[in-house]
Amino acid sequence: MKKLIVLTALIAATCQANAQVSSSASQTTRLNLSDAIEITFTGTGNATGSDVNMNFSTVNDYANGVTSGDQEMVVRSNKNFSVSVKANSSQFTYTGSASPAPHMSVASVLNIKVSANGTGGSVRNPFSTTSFTNVNPGDRTIISNGTRGGNQTFSIKYMADPGFDFPAGTYTTDVVFTATQM
Repeated sequence: MKKLIVLTALIAATCQANAQVSSSASQTTRLNLSDAIEITFTGTGNATGSDVNMNFSTVNDYANGVTSGDQEMVVRSNKNFSVSVKANSSQFTYTGSASPAPHMSVASVLNIKVSANGTGGSVRNPFSTTSFTNVNPGDRTIISNGTRGGNQTFSIKYMADPGFDFPAGTYTTDVVFTATQM
């Protein structure tokens, strides 16, 4: 009988050792999202693109104008968006030896067209994927109803056509693209 009591005590001790004991805790996790939008140039990875140098070195360049290569930008936004474009000034800034300095109007010389549109939005009139439109100092929408996402790209090309009316030198202006959530 002593063996039976010892065996019963051993079984009882084993059962208590295998009993599961637990405790739990919980925590509420909140994601506080804000509206977020960014436009960058893919070539530089930031909001300042590389300089676009358009060289006029032949008579043909002056007669027909010069077109740049594609300038690709990416918009990352958690809401649908539009993109506008403007020149930072109505006149090019002149650096050269002519005196007095010539006055070249940006709107009469510098044009752009959308060469690719992967934004999910549409190219807004008067801009187009087939013809060039002048750039002026007033904000004008170039892409409308772009779809939210992390890799919404579009590309533009510049075309400059100053004709034969201006002396040699460097003519500079900044073109500003602004992405705005809708």
